[in-house]
Amino acid sequence: MINKSRLNRNIIIQNETESSVSQVRLTSKQLIILSSTFLMIIISLMLIGANFLSDYIYEKRINEFKSNYLNVEENIKILRNKIKTIDSEILKIEKKDSAIRSYAGMPVIDQDIRKLGIGGSILKPPVFSDNLLPQINEDLSILEMDIEKITRQVGLELDSYSSIYEKVKEDVSIISKIPSIRPVDGGYLNSHFGYRMDPIDNVKRFHHGCDFSVNIGTPVYSPADGIIKRAYYLGGFGNHIKIDHSGGYSTVFAHLSKINVKSGQKVVRGEIIGLTGNSGRSTAPHLHYEVHYYGEPENPLDYFFSSAYY
Repeated sequence: MINKSRLNRNIIIQNETESSVSQVRLTSKQLIILSSTFLMIIISLMLIGANFLSDYIYEKRINEFKSNYLNVEENIKILRNKIKTIDSEILKIEKKDSAIRSYAGMPVIDQDIRKLGIGGSILKPPVFSDNLLPQINEDLSILEMDIEKITRQVGLELDSYSSIYEKVKEDVSIISKIPSIRPVDGGYLNSHFGYRMDPIDNVKRFHHGCDFSVNIGTPVYSPADGIIKRAYYLGGFGNHIKIDHSGGYSTVFAHLSKINVKSGQKVVRGEIIGLTGNSGRSTAPHLHYEVHYYGEPENPLDYFFSSAYY
């Protein structure tokens, strides 16, 4: 049996001062109720504190996520701008590639092939973090495809330049014999290829070359590799030089003041072969320059790499 006297015990809390004595009498039942109430208050405060802490941590995580999102978004914008810059540079490379191919006598790459490119890798479905916002995932997927596109375009250009290099290497001996540089520096072009009024007898005649007005003594350069066929005084041409460049090409230089080469001598592009003058049938110091292809006169301006008009 339970001892009822124990259940009916009282707890007395006494507070004594110099002037009075106060007592609080609590039964066991009251003590249990008081303790339970105090315990519930403690638990409630702990739950409230835990909830507050959880909200604080969540808010902090959200702020960190927003900050990271803004950083990722900014980096994506920077990458997009860089890709746009690379795209524009690739377009310039493609134009130069087409020009070089035309000059080398090679077919220009079709635009549809350029769009496809070569190389690269097979794109797999992107696997990005589920924690990223859908917009970020979409932007990253677009960036991946842009990078893959650039990779393929670069691969195509590298392959193209490799082909051009091999072709040019094969044709370098031919290219070196094409009269493609200006025969004199400075001066100006005062008479073109084609029909003109002869400055001496004022009769309309076909002019087989171009006349460059320059001071007497200006160096004359060989426009390509070749062998000197003639180097002497010849009637209306005065002191003149003829170079055989092989491959059907030959060049003539007239009205010189000095000849620096002799017949049978080998010359290379850019070598000084004489000095300009006013010899022969001439009204003023200049260089008369002709280009022939298999004996037929050609317009020298069609062969210059750089402009003839200084």
